[in-house]
Amino acid sequence: IMLARSPSLARSPSARVTGRVGSVSRVSGGARFQPKVRAAGDVTVEVVKPLGMKIGRGPDIDGRQTVEVKFVVPGGNASKSGVKMGDQIMYHSSFFGDELWAADKASFAQTSINACPNSVDFVLNRGAKRKPNRDKKPAPPKFGRKLNDSQKATATHMCVDCGYVYTQKKSFDDQPDGYACPQCNAPKSRFAEYDAETGQIKSNVSTPAIVTALTVTMLGIVGYLTVTGLDL
Repeated sequence: IMLARSPSLARSPSARVTGRVGSVSRVSGGARFQPKVRAAGDVTVEVVKPLGMKIGRGPDIDGRQTVEVKFVVPGGNASKSGVKMGDQIMYHSSFFGDELWAADKASFAQTSINACPNSVDFVLNRGAKRKPNRDKKPAPPKFGRKLNDSQKATATHMCVDCGYVYTQKKSFDDQPDGYACPQCNAPKSRFAEYDAETGQIKSNVSTPAIVTALTVTMLGIVGYLTVTGLDL
């Protein structure tokens, strides 16, 4: 993602937002959901990297910066997810944790978005520009989400603790032992092989070696005490 320096670009006409008032359309590779939102008319989208869009500083509202989409690459991932030129970014994913951060400074938003390892969630405002908040909100749930074609092609593992689907081009096996789930910080051992076509886990999560060793040891002790006639 690149930060546009141009102070202003023409906005495209507002897109029609589906869903009832007080709800938001969530778009991810053509799939739509209806989570609760803070303001009517906001749209939540998930964009797979490379994003194919530029962001920049929008007009100040009540002395606070706004961040808006300055350009969308035709046919790119942002375009496929429904991002429109002129959309105001209200919240975006960050490089750690499972929260969305308020977009009130273009330079910080760019840095955070660039550091996201896989895909980025955006909450977009398509109405009149609003003064951005300075808070955080929970990220959209990942369990049960529908993957688009590009995600399915690289989806190999799922975190069994939070449902995060690993879709990076780098092989999961090549990730270091210290790799942690970017959504819930679970260790690599908590990932299981995942079938993107069926949406099912293909293999069980292995039991940590230390737990297995302790179990074997305890069984050995119980067996010994039983043979020697000692009461437990």
